Amino acid sequence: MIESILLAATRITTFLQQQALTNASGFFFRRDEQLFLVTSRHVLFDEPSQHTPDRIEIELHINPDNLAESTAFSIPLYAYGQRVWRQGLDMAGAIDVAVVAIDGAALPKTGVYRAFTPRHLPERFDQVEVGSSLLVVGFPLGFQDSLHHMPVVRQAIVASSFGLRFQGEGYFLTDARTHRGTSGAPVVMRVAAQDFASSDLPWMLLGVHSARLDVGFRDPNQDEALGLNCAWYADILLTLTER
Repeated sequence: MIESILLAATRITTFLQQQALTNASGFFFRRDEQLFLVTSRHVLFDEPSQHTPDRIEIELHINPDNLAESTAFSIPLYAYGQRVWRQGLDMAGAIDVAVVAIDGAALPKTGVYRAFTPRHLPERFDQVEVGSSLLVVGFPLGFQDSLHHMPVVRQAIVASSFGLRFQGEGYFLTDARTHRGTSGAPVVMRVAAQDFASSDLPWMLLGVHSARLDVGFRDPNQDEALGLNCAWYADILLTLTER
């Protein structure tokens, strides 16, 4: 028995033509009949680091009886010179979340995955208290169960008031040990299956992990890193997945 949350996340590799560039994390989100891949926007385009891939590959399981069988599914990032992903803005500026629509007809018919839906988003901010236990499901440094192509999870807690935009930005803070490659991972909280609309995936989707947060005045010789991270509120997906 494989936990459904592990099938909701997928490993992303970015490419420029045939050259592999970086590894990252992502997850599936379904709105009505349309399937989307969700990740951090900087995974798809990051001007400061001159990271400009033209396509990505995700790993898909293709045999429900043997999870060691998987395939790479390629997704172009541009069509006719225009980007195909959707990204958002709010009053504070750019949001580090992006979605790419996936052509369901092009996926392997035996593909094995799980997708979050709008029902997995919190209905009220007071459902989540500071200090609540969370999981970050992803591929730190590209690491995974290389036989079964499964992500790993890191324990986290809510480290700032959930629903209060930290320093006016569209994210909240988590306290967790994270690494490069975790960008785009879902940040989730367990809920009771009997109380949830979809017991097949009994997790509340709170955010999208973006990056570690540090302070500029920290002395690396005397002070450890804060160990805090930015997670963008997942309700931005309702805007990015509108028809």
